[in-house]
Amino acid sequence: MNANHHETSGPSRTQQITLRGPAELADALPFMLGFHPTDSVVLVALHGERGRFGGRVRLGIPRSSGEWSSTADHLAECLVEGGARNGTRPDGIVVFLCQDPEAGETGRRVMERLRPFAQRLRTACGALDIPVYEALCISDGLYFSYCCPDARCCPPDGTPLALSGTSVMAATAAYAGVQVRGSLRDMEGRFKPSGGPDEERQRAALDATAAQIVPRILEDAEGREREEVRETTLRLAREVLRRFAAPERPSPKSPQSPPDAGRTAAGTAAGDAADDALVDTDEAAALILGLQDRVTRDRAAEWMEGWEGTAALRLWRVLARRCVTPYQEHAAAPLTLAGWTAWSIGDEPTARVALGLALDADPEYVFARLLHQACNEGLDPESLRSCLRTERDGRTASEQAATSASRRVRMRTARPQSTRQTLRKPGRQTRGGAGRPTAGVRPGGPAAAKPGSKTPRPGGQRGTRSGR
Repeated sequence: MNANHHETSGPSRTQQITLRGPAELADALPFMLGFHPTDSVVLVALHGERGRFGGRVRLGIPRSSGEWSSTADHLAECLVEGGARNGTRPDGIVVFLCQDPEAGETGRRVMERLRPFAQRLRTACGALDIPVYEALCISDGLYFSYCCPDARCCPPDGTPLALSGTSVMAATAAYAGVQVRGSLRDMEGRFKPSGGPDEERQRAALDATAAQIVPRILEDAEGREREEVRETTLRLAREVLRRFAAPERPSPKSPQSPPDAGRTAAGTAAGDAADDALVDTDEAAALILGLQDRVTRDRAAEWMEGWEGTAALRLWRVLARRCVTPYQEHAAAPLTLAGWTAWSIGDEPTARVALGLALDADPEYVFARLLHQACNEGLDPESLRSCLRTERDGRTASEQAATSASRRVRMRTARPQSTRQTLRKPGRQTRGGAGRPTAGVRPGGPAAAKPGSKTPRPGGQRGTRSGR
């Protein structure tokens, strides 16, 4: 199987709409996923007599046809087993194959080339007693049906897709606040290095920083150096995060939508370039290397809500784009943080893309695997947010207690050592009687009064060794 990792999701929570025929199915696909699934195979579950949409699973189309059979079995099993775990085994399935033509290739040629894959998907679903009601190929602005034999509605040369924003599905999605964030390729590009002359400077900064930080993390048996690197990284991350505090311009169609929803490609590129300018190469290198520490990464994951969540997602995008060759594997940490933050603030399409890329960078990255599975199974991120809040609050309380105890110790050690010598029993005369305390009353000041008190307290026959 190829390196991509499948994505699944639960039933849509958007307003109900009835779709009739292959044309409306093809038009609805980007709204179901939140993006145009370029170079992807998508399976959508149908439930009940009316064919209500349920879970869906997406995977990159394997480049080798030798992988098509195992991929088809895997996808069918994932979709059916996922529905069974939720108590809603599919009654039918719709298959989509989406791929742009290569140089010199037409949309129809793509359809014919992928026909064996479509047939294998149909037999894999049939083996699980789930019929495939429709199988569509979407390529070059056209859709083709592998199931409909009627050339009047599904001609062999394909049917043009509806113009963007003109269909009933598009109108309903706009009313419900559902946004399509562009193509999958565009979304992935926002997390990948763009190349150019700055890439060499970033590589040099990563090399220099790695030479300084990595030995301090790996060769520190007592852990003091590692803790110092951890605190330095988090302090720098907080400082940089404040630069991203200014909110991005929201979509005019839906002010409550995620920050990058509804923006044009040019606007998104300009916004990403502006974000890149907020972090210099040395800062990016220090943050990328510092986030390889698991504890540092987990504490950075606490920036997950409100302005911190929105700003953190932009920062993690920047750091993922700075993971240039040969540091691609280091991108797993910022990509996972981006996926977690996007999921936490309600941007599930971006979360799935970021987590999929994190697993491409490091297939064994445990945090990414767990988040990817939880997001795909439709779990509520609030459970993880609650755990992170508890960790943060507990750590804050411990730090405050330690600071308070340290302050009390400093107050005691800072008291004048001569105080003990000035205490005398009542009525006892001392050399140089001027300025001696009145009998029966202790001298005022820190030796006699409680911390913070401005009045003397009555004394007796007995002094105190501690000076309180």
